[in-house]
Amino acid sequence: MGPYHPECPERLDAVSDRLIASGLEAHVAHYDAPAVTREQLARVHDEDYIAMIEATSPESDICYLDPDTAMSPHSLDAARHAAGAVVLGTDLVLKGECRAAFCAVRPPGHHAERRRAMGFCLFNNVAVGVAHALAHGLERAAVLDFDVHHGNGTEEIFAADPRVVMVGTFEYPLYPYSGVDPMGPNMHNVPLRAGS
Repeated sequence: MGPYHPECPERLDAVSDRLIASGLEAHVAHYDAPAVTREQLARVHDEDYIAMIEATSPESDICYLDPDTAMSPHSLDAARHAAGAVVLGTDLVLKGECRAAFCAVRPPGHHAERRRAMGFCLFNNVAVGVAHALAHGLERAAVLDFDVHHGNGTEEIFAADPRVVMVGTFEYPLYPYSGVDPMGPNMHNVPLRAGS
């Protein structure tokens, strides 16, 4: 996306460096993320939207889905593996093979809505994981979204699903300028002033 674009591989390097510096790296198991399946994506994204993202993926250069959200020739593959990593982490926890999963992935996901990419997000990784867990026997799920930006996509996807509760903290006013009025009774937003 360019050397000064905030969506860059160096963000993952920063996470890895911090895990090493904190000593947590010794307690982390690494897995190769599979690509998410179309069926897994379709639990939270419309088929037409998935097809549009696939058709828009450039063979060379960069294309923009909106002023913030760009795709390079590698973005679709990265987004499929980011969502696949969350599905894998969900499976590991559901099967009792680990107590918790942390997925350091790019691109991010919580701005991607059912029918729209935005805020660097193509697919909503967390929503894909939650929907996967619900499809495999989990009765209820809670999403805790602690970010400087409101997780508008995750809220939009689950606002009408009483099995999912979401609690989000975020700076307001700040992109995407939403979240003050929750979209459903299971959505609990905590907009905070800058520096809170």
